Amino acid sequence: MATWMNLSFQDSSSPLMEQLNFFHDHAMIVLIVISLIVGYFLIYMMKSNLSYRFMLHGHTMEFIWTVMPAITLIFIALPSIRMLYLIDDTTDTMLTIKSIGRQWYWSYEYSDFKNIEFDTYMMNENEIMNYEFRLLDVDNHTVLPMNVPIRILTSASDVLHSWAVPSLGIKIDATPGRLNQAMFYISRPGLLYGQCSEICGANHSFMPIVIESTSPNLFIKWLSKMI
Repeated sequence: MATWMNLSFQDSSSPLMEQLNFFHDHAMIVLIVISLIVGYFLIYMMKSNLSYRFMLHGHTMEFIWTVMPAITLIFIALPSIRMLYLIDDTTDTMLTIKSIGRQWYWSYEYSDFKNIEFDTYMMNENEIMNYEFRLLDVDNHTVLPMNVPIRILTSASDVLHSWAVPSLGIKIDATPGRLNQAMFYISRPGLLYGQCSEICGANHSFMPIVIESTSPNLFIKWLSKMI
């Protein structure tokens, strides 16, 4: 039987992505309230035949429709600024990995350990099992421990790529000749899927990312097999 996947992102698997979801819901509530109020007054004015022909100016009304949008923007801007600081926050990390974008696959290096390097290619349709996803699974999963602050360094060997995992709330450009870094924290076990988010050539859509989040003990066992 074929495996079907919902046409939506995975549930958040990091505190950062959870905060991004909360901010999205907050912004949507504000926008819905504004749309309902503006829509109500538009319909009321279209249906009403009454007008006040002696009103030449309305300083009070102008003051209200200037101050109210400003207050609304403050309610959106403050959480947004907080999210920007959370995204750029860099704390002490316990593990560093390096991801190199190539045409068209990803190479990974575990910088804290020797001789742990591998490439990840998208799995052929003939190799996919019932529990795997078409165009999203790779031959070598990137195994990482959960509940551990992790730093990722990205670069590219040829053209621009972008290492993105939506469930972690991370998207970082892989630029040739340059190292970019980001920090993330996985809060639950499981398989996390991502893709290259920069149009990098003919096979841009065929270089997925799969992170296998495990407990620290299982991660140590995996390391002992790889070394």
